[in-house]
Amino acid sequence: MLDIPFWKRLLILGLLALGLVFAMPNLFYKRVEAHNDAITAAERSGFESPEQAQARAGWPDWLPAGLVNLGLDLRGGAHLLGEVHVADVYKARMNGLWPELRDALAAQRDTLGAIRRVQAPDGQLAVEIGNPDQMARAVEIARGLAAPVASLTGAGQTDLAITASGNRLTIALSEAERAAVDERTVQQSLEIIRRRIDEVGTREPTIMRQGEDRILIQVPGIGSAEELKQLIGTTAKLTFNPVVGRTSDANARAGSGNVVLPSMDEQGIYYIIEESPVVTGEDLTDARPSFDQNGDPSVDFRFGPAGAKRFGAYTSANIGQPFAIVLDNQVISAPVIRQAITTGSGQISGAMNLEESTRLAVLLRAGALPAEMTFLEERTIGPELGQDSIDAGRLSAVIATAAVVAYMIASYGLFGVFASVAVIVNVVLILAIMSTIGATLTLPGIAGIVLTVGTAVDANVIIFERIREELRAGKRVIKAIDDGFSEAMSAIIDANVTTFISAMVMFFLGSGPVKGFAVTLTIGIATSVFTAIFLTRLMIVLWLEWRKPKQLVL
Repeated sequence: MLDIPFWKRLLILGLLALGLVFAMPNLFYKRVEAHNDAITAAERSGFESPEQAQARAGWPDWLPAGLVNLGLDLRGGAHLLGEVHVADVYKARMNGLWPELRDALAAQRDTLGAIRRVQAPDGQLAVEIGNPDQMARAVEIARGLAAPVASLTGAGQTDLAITASGNRLTIALSEAERAAVDERTVQQSLEIIRRRIDEVGTREPTIMRQGEDRILIQVPGIGSAEELKQLIGTTAKLTFNPVVGRTSDANARAGSGNVVLPSMDEQGIYYIIEESPVVTGEDLTDARPSFDQNGDPSVDFRFGPAGAKRFGAYTSANIGQPFAIVLDNQVISAPVIRQAITTGSGQISGAMNLEESTRLAVLLRAGALPAEMTFLEERTIGPELGQDSIDAGRLSAVIATAAVVAYMIASYGLFGVFASVAVIVNVVLILAIMSTIGATLTLPGIAGIVLTVGTAVDANVIIFERIREELRAGKRVIKAIDDGFSEAMSAIIDANVTTFISAMVMFFLGSGPVKGFAVTLTIGIATSVFTAIFLTRLMIVLWLEWRKPKQLVL
């Protein structure tokens, strides 16, 4: 055990040197953070401003620039708990199905008679036909539009539930399809929220699902919960709809399948548009802030192939007719189609400043939320409170380390000094690993580090006590130390394996603060075993080779 080859000594010292190098950026947190932000901003914009270049130059590019990310409770920021209105998707699906169903039924008008859509509860599509005795044929046509449910639990079932009564045909999503839609809607909302937050360059947000239809959002460093709500809560739902008419009456009769929406730029003007859009924001592939022909801020957008094809076909067939560009239930503009637009690109302009056009481009590029969200809980944590937490955590870590060091030196003398060095190096290695993997440090995480400081010497205590027993048995110094390390190994491994199992349970089954505690505890287990078994042993071996003691008082 005490015969450590030269290559192994170099490996241990090399790992310690790497740990110091990768932990070092945390000593210059603000400078390194500014350097990283400058690089990220330059990558997003495609060019580097003088200010970004200066910030980047504040830290050498050849040095590691990884930092331990500070969580919401340390940095301050915003906390939101949102509920996704999955029922909105049911309504949108039925509205989207209506044009296809209408065309399919209209092709059989001679058999079915007159066809019209009638009022129905949200999430249902109700159609009346002129010849009730032909309802079986209408049901058959509607069933032809159904598709298999795209989920494992809904295998073998269709996505539409179709019922008929008298001359009325009612269509809704089947139970299996609703379950699949709920799952997809929440997952899509998670992804879109993540993309929107990433677009503005926030650091290490926490975005996770809670329960069936709720999403937890925590973003460190953002100004307030209201600012976060403005970024996330806006659906940015862009659609292009045929225009039926224009009016100054907000309560004008729209007719079946139509809606009345206000103009964004013209006060008191309303448009009657078809509720079913030609294309939607989901067909967009890009959106960027720009300027229109008058030099005013605008947003340039581009459709994907499918959206460009549908938009081109519609504009080709409706030259001379107006169409509405609708954003979040407001008509941005309603230009007249002068010629077919087949390029798949266009521009949104209106009463907006540069900041608003940039924000709109971000929202459109990130995609529209599939359903509205209601925020059930919101909190803003100020940076002062976060700094108080950091100061308290730092003080507790210093006190805990000092107390452990004092106890070890008092109990084991020089060997206690070796153990104390190992404890300090252990903390450095924890920070190095967390910086390398980009882990987030929370207040419970600091508690995990403090706990690790206390438990890191457990292995040393076991080893030193075994050495004492061997010395009492009359063994020589080198033999007693060698046997002490050998005999203590199984106990050290067993103790740390059981702690590791507990940490894994907390990590996989816990959430939020519990998971943060488990992360630091798990890393601390690995580093404490390394420092206790390898580093402490190396220091003792070097001391033995230097002093060659004949006796040892421990």
